[in-house]
Amino acid sequence: MTVLQIVADASAAPAMADLVRLSGYPRPTVYRIVAALVEQGMLAEAPVAAGVPGRYRLGPRLIQLASRAWSQLDLRSALADDLRALRDETSETVHLSVPAGHEMIYIDKLESQGPVRMASRVGGRLALHCSAAGKAYMAALPLSTSDALVDALVLTPCMPNTITRPLDLREELARIREQGYAIDNEENERGIVCYGVAIAGPDGRPLACVSVSTLTYRQQGVPTARYVAPLLRLRDMARRRLALPLNGHPDPQAL
Repeated sequence: MTVLQIVADASAAPAMADLVRLSGYPRPTVYRIVAALVEQGMLAEAPVAAGVPGRYRLGPRLIQLASRAWSQLDLRSALADDLRALRDETSETVHLSVPAGHEMIYIDKLESQGPVRMASRVGGRLALHCSAAGKAYMAALPLSTSDALVDALVLTPCMPNTITRPLDLREELARIREQGYAIDNEENERGIVCYGVAIAGPDGRPLACVSVSTLTYRQQGVPTARYVAPLLRLRDMARRRLALPLNGHPDPQAL
């Protein structure tokens, strides 16, 4: 647990030497712990950066466990009525997601009542740089934290519209801070446009994100009125509702 917490709290993927130093355990002990965690999917080797191998990030199994835990906590139930109202008003698919390392995890999904359904699922993962939820989350972080996160991300292109340069991503986050919402304009999946906002926790830091997903051919009216305005109202209502700490709520940065 100590090693997992060190990795979760690190602003950048720590190397083995960092884990030894921060844990205070002997190097052979840390090697054994890390090997066991990697084998079980609790840790994973981070992409090699600047020729420095042997760095570690949270693994897929831990993220799956975290998403299951989130689905049972008060956050989902606290926003249930608001999410349902948003789905009914927009007639589109609504997602609730939380940060997990360099990704967002869906913890709730309300399907559109239309004939075409989204392929997303609770427990599914989203990259931060090419999703409305991920960009809304990063834009809501303190600027220094957001900048460090941009530097740590691997900006893998998913679609032709995906942002792949750190400078462009920083400019996009600045626009999101100014307008209050994020857009994924076919950056993650062809034919799908998403609008997202960050939900602040009791301490003012982003706790979760809510997004509305629609098919490009199905967009109705002016997007800012049809999708963004209801999202902004939900964000403001949620901010007031979550002004008090949720019972049993964990630190989202620890996921």
